[in-house]
Amino acid sequence: MNPRTYLVTGATGDTGRYTAHALLAAGHRVRAFVHRADERADALRMAGADIVSGDLLDIDAVRAALDGVHGAYFVYPLRPGLLDATAYFAQAAREAGTGAVVNMSQISARRHAASDAARNHWIAERVFDWSGVPVVHLRPTYFAQWLLYPHVREAIRNEGLIKLPFGAGRHAPVAAEDQGRAIAALLADPAPYLGRTVTLHGPEEMDEHGISAAVGEVLGRTVRYQPISVDEYRERLAASGLWPYLVQHLVEVAIDCSNGVFAGTNRFIEELTGTAPMTVQAFVRRHATAFR
Repeated sequence: MNPRTYLVTGATGDTGRYTAHALLAAGHRVRAFVHRADERADALRMAGADIVSGDLLDIDAVRAALDGVHGAYFVYPLRPGLLDATAYFAQAAREAGTGAVVNMSQISARRHAASDAARNHWIAERVFDWSGVPVVHLRPTYFAQWLLYPHVREAIRNEGLIKLPFGAGRHAPVAAEDQGRAIAALLADPAPYLGRTVTLHGPEEMDEHGISAAVGEVLGRTVRYQPISVDEYRERLAASGLWPYLVQHLVEVAIDCSNGVFAGTNRFIEELTGTAPMTVQAFVRRHATAFR
């Protein structure tokens, strides 16, 4: 195989980090676009990635990073600026002649989403479509990493509870590790998927009672789901210090989850990569120290 070079944005984040390692393991070259060169970037460099520091809101930095790459993974954090960053990235990719872009969106992305971030993801998809850049849109359900977020993890660890306003909503948690493998596979062979919007799911659709039981099974103790109100959830998020944009998003997608927006499962990751995604039990087993 002739190694190719791929740009991975958000390379020190969850999906970007696992994408970079999957590409390197497959023998490709990785140009890791990071916001700042820190110990996480050092770890990628030690693994063989070429580190480029920059800002996705700087079109010149983005254009330089895209020079000579065969494909790129685009992901933007849950903060304001997504639409500007998408427009800059699409224009830079057109100028650079980038072969394909894998765009990280979310399953709640739609024209009339109540979450500002989810609605902006839908518009960002349209920006890529209008640009003419070859693109694959990814819409994952809730990440399994959700269990590691402080407001969820601490309740599990200290109270044996998962406290969320998800009602009877169901989803199939999908680990960032498995998404990274899928993204790497799409970058290496994007042709069958260009122009498509793909949903990413874990192997089993569950409600929060089932997820709680799965977590407790691995930890060897009882973990229960305690439904809370949306107002209580909003207050807990705000008290934890999250910025208002993220609080608004998390509250609205919690309502979406209770209304079935995050439901479903499929075998896309397994069929694409040849390996099934992790179950909740396997994920908790891998990250068990975070709950102790």
